[in-house]
Amino acid sequence: MTRTALLPDHVFDSVNGRLLDGIAVVIDGDRIESMIEAEQTAHPVRLAGQTILPGLIDVHTHLVGPIDEGQGYAHLVMRSGAQDALIGVKHASETIRAGFTTVRDIGAFRAFTDVALRDAIDFGWVEGPRMMVAGAYVTCPGGGGDITGLAVDVDEVVPRELRFGITSGADQMRANVRQILRYGADFIKVLATGAVLTAGTNPGAPEFTEDELRAAVETAAGSGTHVAAHAHGAEGIKRAARAGVRSIEHGSLIDDEGIELMVEHGTYLVADMYDGDHIRQVGPSLGYTEEVLAKTEMTTDAQRQGFRKAVEAGVRVAFGTDSGVYPHGDNANQFPLYVEHGLTPSQTIQSATRWAAELMGWEGRVGALEPGLFADLVVVEGNPLDDIAVTTRPVGVMKGGAWVVEPAFSG
Repeated sequence: MTRTALLPDHVFDSVNGRLLDGIAVVIDGDRIESMIEAEQTAHPVRLAGQTILPGLIDVHTHLVGPIDEGQGYAHLVMRSGAQDALIGVKHASETIRAGFTTVRDIGAFRAFTDVALRDAIDFGWVEGPRMMVAGAYVTCPGGGGDITGLAVDVDEVVPRELRFGITSGADQMRANVRQILRYGADFIKVLATGAVLTAGTNPGAPEFTEDELRAAVETAAGSGTHVAAHAHGAEGIKRAARAGVRSIEHGSLIDDEGIELMVEHGTYLVADMYDGDHIRQVGPSLGYTEEVLAKTEMTTDAQRQGFRKAVEAGVRVAFGTDSGVYPHGDNANQFPLYVEHGLTPSQTIQSATRWAAELMGWEGRVGALEPGLFADLVVVEGNPLDDIAVTTRPVGVMKGGAWVVEPAFSG
């Protein structure tokens, strides 16, 4: 794309959480050159009645592998890593076309298939968002990130790539974190508690000690990166926050002490609220197990109550959906839930732009419409601060100065 100036009705300033009128976004190559007054623009491309947002960011996705159907994870041994990665190509396209130009992909059961997808996107071989990837789950034996439900006579012959991050003890934690980063991961994902969708695990129960979690954090920090902690239960959340993780994923059963610790440590909360609605709606017809449906009920409403309390207390929030539990491309369906449960529309968009970029440490690349950042943007009809649901229907998506979805220009 050559140098051009886009002039919508509104531009969202994600740093200050406000709409700017009469401003043109000037793009040169793959970067934003400037934001200038409309009258200073000689031949702008007009986007009448529309708003430009920074490219949206989802900091909790699972692009690789099929959509979860609530049957546990034993079926993963029936597919190859190549199949999972190619399914990821489809999901990556669906995600970027929904307006999400950056994701933090937070774990693939087959180790490093997410690394391969990230690299294919970066090389321009396939269409998709910018990806920060976890490489492999770090989980305890039989824990929330393990392959459970297998017969005892095959349990010991599961391919290593499906159990690459199985960890016991602080020493093994350090070794596994180093190895995962060495093989191409950008950050570390640990499962600090059991999981809703993993058979035989209790979401409320901690699965790593604080010392083990701290070993992960310190080792990751030594390589200049961070740890995200899957944590539903209150005790697991508190252990992870004290250990210094960058973010708590889910946070379903958080208590007041956990909220205080997250504020104290500057820990981000990434709450995947849309999952609960999706599972409640389609789970029975898809044959979700009674165990999964019961754990969904246990966590969904509690998560929303905890989210509101966390917002009121000043916990940092970044937008993450756990896409892969529901169809990719539906990421923005969660925006109304963030508004309903404590954030303003402006703060909700910030959680998926500037605040998400800050969590990732990518605020110098994405998350705002500022000179020098990548020209990643989304065009929506109308005013998203009046109707947040317009974000679910983007009419234009640009990544690095090139249209992925080209809007209808008005002059």
